[in-house]
Amino acid sequence: MKKQIVKIGLLALAITFISVDANAQKKKKKNKKSKMEKTVTPKLELKTEIDSVSYAIGLNMIESIKRDFPEANFDAFIAGVRAGADNDTNALIKKEELESIIGPYFQKKQAEVQAAEAGNVDKFKAEGLMFLSENKTKEGVVTTASGLQYVVMTEGTGDVHPTATSNVEVHYHGTTPDGTVFDSSVDRGKTISFGLNQVIKGWTEGVQLMVVGAKYRFFIPQELAYGANAPQGGSGPIKAYMPLVFEVELFKIN
Repeated sequence: MKKQIVKIGLLALAITFISVDANAQKKKKKNKKSKMEKTVTPKLELKTEIDSVSYAIGLNMIESIKRDFPEANFDAFIAGVRAGADNDTNALIKKEELESIIGPYFQKKQAEVQAAEAGNVDKFKAEGLMFLSENKTKEGVVTTASGLQYVVMTEGTGDVHPTATSNVEVHYHGTTPDGTVFDSSVDRGKTISFGLNQVIKGWTEGVQLMVVGAKYRFFIPQELAYGANAPQGGSGPIKAYMPLVFEVELFKIN
């Protein structure tokens, strides 16, 4: 499930933009009546590099706000920008009040995000435990003392096993419990070599059970995988506390 994290730094940028020196903007018109009568904005021409950069910053800031603060009222936002640019002494909110308005709102938003994350953690943990509990009863599944589960898909040859510090060459295909592929040397068409002391615990333990030529399917509990530290902060297919499934074929013990 995607999540949007509101960035307080974005609003700090907006405040900075609002507070820009009035000398860099058009002077406020003295005649209020003529200002009210002006209904058509002349087409802006980007004549200088500063013009272009200023325009680009405006576009970039709006895109960021749309992404990270989608509930924003842009009429109010633009009015605030104009008031800051014109150094309007009659602005609806005083500068000294900005922090007291912005801070509490985004603290509340962050609390909502954290609450949602906490709920997801419980959900992922429960789903992972159920998956492993059901899986271990299936035919051919072996469960080790650590909780690692595996199925022998192809027996290898010989009786030499890797050690916990061996460097091995393998093919692998990794999925989440629902079958979503997150990484696969098989799909890339190229084997990979690495040390067994450089990978997750489930790999270190599981590959030591194999001999050259063997192919196993491993069902790795979250405590032998990434636990709370999901790659990409959990924004990818692998979520916090999620068990993982790997098909591994051992080609060589280096």
